[in-house]
Amino acid sequence: MAVRGRLRVLLGAAPGVGKTYMMLEEGHRLHDLGKDVVIGVVESHDREATAALLDGLELVPRRTVEHRGITLTEMDLDAVIARHPQIALVDELAHTNAPGSANAKRWQDVEAILAAGIDVISTVNVQHIESLNDVVEQITGVPQRETIPDSIVRSADQIEVVDLTPQSLRDRLADGQVYPATRIDAALSNYFRLGNLTALRELTLVWLADEVDSSLQRYRAEHGIEEKWEARERVVVALTGGPEGETLLRRGARVAARSGSGELLAVHVASQDGLREADPASLAAQRKLVEELGGSYHQVIGTDIPEALVAFARASNATQLVIGVSRRSRLTAFLTGSGVGATVIRASGDIDVHIVSHASAGGRNLPKFRRTGALSVRRRVYGFALALIAGPVLTLLLTQIRSSDSLTAEALSYQLLVVVVALVGGIWPALFAAVLSGLTLDFVFVSPYNTLTIGRPTHLIALGLYIVIAVLVSVVVDQSARRTRSAARAAAESELLVTIAGSVIRGGDAVQSLVSRTREAFGLQAVRFTADDGKVESVDGEPRPDAVPTRIPVGSRGTLELFGDDLQAADRRLLSVIVIQLEAALEHADLSTAAQEVGPLEATDRVRTALLAAVGHDLRRPLAAATAAVTSLRSAGSRLSAKDKTELLDTAEVSLRNLADLLTNLLDVSRVQAGVLAVSLQPVDLEDLIPPVLDELSVKPGEVIVDVSDTLPPVTADPVLLRRAIVNLLSNALRYSPPGRPPRVSASTFSGHVELRVSDHGPGVPDDRKEEIFHPFQRMGDTDNTAGIGLGLALTKGFVEGMGGTLAAEDTPAGGLTMVLALPIDPSGQPEDSSDAAARDV
Repeated sequence: MAVRGRLRVLLGAAPGVGKTYMMLEEGHRLHDLGKDVVIGVVESHDREATAALLDGLELVPRRTVEHRGITLTEMDLDAVIARHPQIALVDELAHTNAPGSANAKRWQDVEAILAAGIDVISTVNVQHIESLNDVVEQITGVPQRETIPDSIVRSADQIEVVDLTPQSLRDRLADGQVYPATRIDAALSNYFRLGNLTALRELTLVWLADEVDSSLQRYRAEHGIEEKWEARERVVVALTGGPEGETLLRRGARVAARSGSGELLAVHVASQDGLREADPASLAAQRKLVEELGGSYHQVIGTDIPEALVAFARASNATQLVIGVSRRSRLTAFLTGSGVGATVIRASGDIDVHIVSHASAGGRNLPKFRRTGALSVRRRVYGFALALIAGPVLTLLLTQIRSSDSLTAEALSYQLLVVVVALVGGIWPALFAAVLSGLTLDFVFVSPYNTLTIGRPTHLIALGLYIVIAVLVSVVVDQSARRTRSAARAAAESELLVTIAGSVIRGGDAVQSLVSRTREAFGLQAVRFTADDGKVESVDGEPRPDAVPTRIPVGSRGTLELFGDDLQAADRRLLSVIVIQLEAALEHADLSTAAQEVGPLEATDRVRTALLAAVGHDLRRPLAAATAAVTSLRSAGSRLSAKDKTELLDTAEVSLRNLADLLTNLLDVSRVQAGVLAVSLQPVDLEDLIPPVLDELSVKPGEVIVDVSDTLPPVTADPVLLRRAIVNLLSNALRYSPPGRPPRVSASTFSGHVELRVSDHGPGVPDDRKEEIFHPFQRMGDTDNTAGIGLGLALTKGFVEGMGGTLAAEDTPAGGLTMVLALPIDPSGQPEDSSDAAARDV
């Protein structure tokens, strides 16, 4: 089995940067070193410098493919594999092969060549990479039809950027080294604008940097390397959900910025049971801040916070770790031992750790609160009542069996009572029961009886252990109840947030949805959102006239007013999360409104840019020709022969006529778009209109096939506008028809209309662009600057619709494009039999 060949890709930011030239230069260099190099396929695009490098290298002849009457050439894959050189040069990796080829894409051909053990050097532009396709379209406004999967390019053994500064590329373009002279002005004004090229260059370098980074991560994983490699600064910021998070994030962002291209990562370690205390509102706000700072937010789960934090930092190849000073007081830190910071420093190894002080360090500026039991007041009352009632009853029963050897049984009985009280009422009733039963045990059952004096030291130890056990059991029960309540509340909060998020995602008014869900979640009378100007934007429920609302500010956008009972502290924490979501929904609404306002402006700007580019180019030619002719007549008129004078006058006349036609089209477009096109409708016979059209276009016999019957009924139309419409359609058909396959003009009746069809056998138009060809200044990629400024079809459609008809584009059955112009039959005419019409419908 052959060893797979190696792929080397030359990546460029735009056409013309020199990828093909560099590929051929490299081919010559390798050939001079004795390597067997052949050219599989090269697209020189008529560039002289590139074509000159073809000499001296073996070129595998291309194969020909017939498609819709057009002869195409493609790389001969079988011939390249049969030749089996050491290295094959294959240009344009993202190229789409002609129909009927073995593979749909050229990169699939390259895969076959590599599988045969042949090394390949190829080229590709960044706009063809699949994941960047939409970004390139946003930058340039030009959609790319040919794309290549990222995985194909990333699998290359070597990727090199062929770089050229944007201004240098524009200079090359202006000098005619990239495109023919007829395409230079349009290219410079559109795709090759300085801003476009700068953005594409940056996009190329960033993509390659990410690819290098991914390759480094794969290498480290494959070789089990855990030590940091400082190829790029990565700063990990540890977030606890506390108030110090913003300080840490901004410090981490500054550290990353100082390295020039550092990456910021924020991570929050959550416990596995989900019960570790963290303020969700603070985390949501800090996550938003991370995104604003250009970083990424991550959440990991782990019982050991330092271990999870260091593991995440190592997995991310972090170079620096930012954590905050502990919020615990000195007394708490002394009693509980070293904190997270000290443990992280010991486990971090070669990762630099920054411990940042903040306002809440050491317990400063933290809100004061009183710790309360997790159980309800009713259950605590029941616990105290059980201790007061069950204690005397148990004492009465135990006195009946009291003896000198029964102390153990009596202590265990009281221990059982304490456990039962703890289960019912929690820690405080259990502590009360423990103290009360301890005193009762000493007074009634420990010798000497009926005193609080303990005669034997062992009895004192037993009593102490009894009280300690009672306290520990009470604490365990209370903590269990507290965690159960926390889990239930967390589940309820999560369900509420999911419901709110779902109602927003499903569409509709996000602000109204959040207001309604807030009222339902907290059982309020009404909830109202008021903008800063005092206008009520959204309301749910009906507040009482005398109700005083609780006002919660929503950033700087307005106020959320709550009507009803005051919320508990835990509810306010959840409410703060809703407020953040409400603020985000308002921001999203503002952005959507701005986008809707910018959309028409952007479309207008595109039309304006296209108009300036097209008019600037197409008006310049007739003006320049007329000016040159008049200048020659003025400066050398007396020395010119009569023939030369006539020729110059004819040139000036033709140029000025073309200029007048262009201005007329521009004025007509303005009238059509303004809806003020003057239309004079009257009966028109199509068979009488076709000969003048052919004369105007100077069509020779055999250049157009006409199949229009003289029995067709007249149509209701403006004869002048209809003639101009047919001239535009037929001129386009003549322009795109291949030699030997003339366009066809036919007509038939259908459903009260006469349909005039102008068909050609040219390259056709994709279905997704058939509507686009009717837009003003659209020339399908500006491939022919001699064809006007792209107003013909836009004007034709406006003329036809102004006459009450329709114009649509269809595929020609044998390949090509058919324009269907439908006009209503004049009421005074007699429509012919449908069977005759069908017979003539070509």
